[in-house]
Amino acid sequence: MKPLHLPKLKAFVSSKIKTLSSPQTPFFYEELLGKALDQYPDIKTLKSVHSQIYYLNFHDNPSLGIKLIRAYAACGEPLFARKVFDEIPERNVVFYNVMIRSYVNNHWFDDALHVFKAMLHGALLKVRLDSNVFVGNGLIAMYGKCGCLLEARRALDEVPSRDVVSWNSMVAGYAQNMQFDDALEVCREMEALKQKPDAGTLASLMPAVSNTSSNNVLYVRDMFMNLDKKSLVSWNVMIATYMKNSMPSKAVELYLEMEKTGVEPDAITCASVLPACGDLSALLLGRRIHEYVDWKKLCPNLLLENALIDMYARCGCLDDARKVFDRMKLRDVASWTSLISAYAMAGQGCNAVELFTEMQNSGLSPDSIAFVAILSACSHSGLLDEGKIYFKQMTEKYNLTPRIEHFACYVDLLGRAGQVDEAYNFIKQMPVEPNERVWGTLLSSCRVYSNMDIGVLAADNLLQLVPEQSGYYVLLSNIYAKAGRWKEVTAVRSLMKRRRIRKTPGISNVELNNQVHTFLAGDTLHPQSKEIYEELGVLVGKMKELGYVPETDSALHDVEEEDKECHLAVHSEKLAIVFALLNTQNSPIRITKNLRVCGDCHIAAKLISKIAGREIVVRDTNRFHHFKDGICSCGDYW
Repeated sequence: MKPLHLPKLKAFVSSKIKTLSSPQTPFFYEELLGKALDQYPDIKTLKSVHSQIYYLNFHDNPSLGIKLIRAYAACGEPLFARKVFDEIPERNVVFYNVMIRSYVNNHWFDDALHVFKAMLHGALLKVRLDSNVFVGNGLIAMYGKCGCLLEARRALDEVPSRDVVSWNSMVAGYAQNMQFDDALEVCREMEALKQKPDAGTLASLMPAVSNTSSNNVLYVRDMFMNLDKKSLVSWNVMIATYMKNSMPSKAVELYLEMEKTGVEPDAITCASVLPACGDLSALLLGRRIHEYVDWKKLCPNLLLENALIDMYARCGCLDDARKVFDRMKLRDVASWTSLISAYAMAGQGCNAVELFTEMQNSGLSPDSIAFVAILSACSHSGLLDEGKIYFKQMTEKYNLTPRIEHFACYVDLLGRAGQVDEAYNFIKQMPVEPNERVWGTLLSSCRVYSNMDIGVLAADNLLQLVPEQSGYYVLLSNIYAKAGRWKEVTAVRSLMKRRRIRKTPGISNVELNNQVHTFLAGDTLHPQSKEIYEELGVLVGKMKELGYVPETDSALHDVEEEDKECHLAVHSEKLAIVFALLNTQNSPIRITKNLRVCGDCHIAAKLISKIAGREIVVRDTNRFHHFKDGICSCGDYW
């Protein structure tokens, strides 16, 4: 009911109050004030009535208190309603209900929830149910889920005989609210009090295990290792912890260890470890997990099927990814996006565009991530016009606000098409501040098209944003080296030395017999190092017979050309490729690298694919390179 202005009533109440010297009939005035409140007066009248209630010392009257709360709520003044509520000395359930409704009617839902929790907790305290560990644990869990962590902690402290569920409920409360350090502190506290963590403790940590410190991961691992009994849930949590903290090798190792112990994986296990297989290009293990999924009939399962698509896509097996996709009974936007991204990274932009259109025709609306995928596909395949259409479609048809990822893709789209000036102008007009990725994309385009002026501007912004990132110094050096500006190359190298910036070491992974072998540039620790270097020497000789000349611009060192050639010869991907050649036959060689492939290694991989008659698939940080018969799928632009 809307508040009404009641001047006659106000005047009537005032006139009666003025005639009072010592009230002889308080019931009459209580009834009169109650009737005034029942009419839901406007705020000015309401405050006048409220003051008279105080003047007449009726503020302890529960009936008037309830009516005051309702009237203030009707005027849209829940703060005044709460003030009245707080001043009631003995509140029963009716007061709580009225206050909760007052908040709800004014859309103050969080406050309504707080009052409800206070009512519940107060009732429990009144009958001393908080001493019951079961009820206490329920309170801790309730407060944690509602984000009231101080109240949750207070409830934990009030439980006299805490069990492992009490502690786990508190751990879950912190984890659910992304306070991982606090969650681990509770774990340490329970251990100090001789309460041993169990599988439930690990499971409680799950919501917040992403992007934490290496020390925290080690602590979780120690908890896992010290469990009396490792359940499937425990293994799943530990595998997921490794994956969510960019430790795919550890996730795969743990999965293989789990298999040895005889614990059977479930759908969650498989969905957790498959991304690790994709990260490491561990295709053989990924296929074996897929066979297990089919054998155990774990599908249809949307999460698991999406993980299979992603694994095959990241291993460069588009046909296998498509087979999984085509067999799915139900697909969500993530299913379509994974396959579109796979086509994008492989440089098959036309297939990506076709699939994106199919998704739209199926009735699904693409989300922000789907548009990142299709814009990336257009940029990698030189589909400039299509990319511009999709960027416009995103905002005008689907009302999606472009994020920084979309702007970066659009800059990449323009830059790859050679429109470096337009890309730079686009950045200057962006409604958000360009970040490292935007400027880095522009700098890469400047390197390809030898645009030194804009390249220097891009590099200047990058060196202010991320002065510790070595890759951008190297890109700028490449631009200068390509133009023969060796003085500037030396200046960049000197700047790196002064700032103590070291080039990120190249790391390449290759799978053999379910084991991932990792190579660093110049690696001599591998058991087969001697054979690898001997075979690499033979291959380099054959490559030179085919016209190979080391691209020494890729080796930005102030040394002689001969030394630069030696440095290039031991890049990690070359070592990984030769290792695979020595230990496999006929099957495609799959390499994953942590950096972009340098120009010299790109040339070498093309020639090796021709000399050895082997297909070589290299996934760098930017895309897939499928080398076959001396040709790369990227068209020599990446």
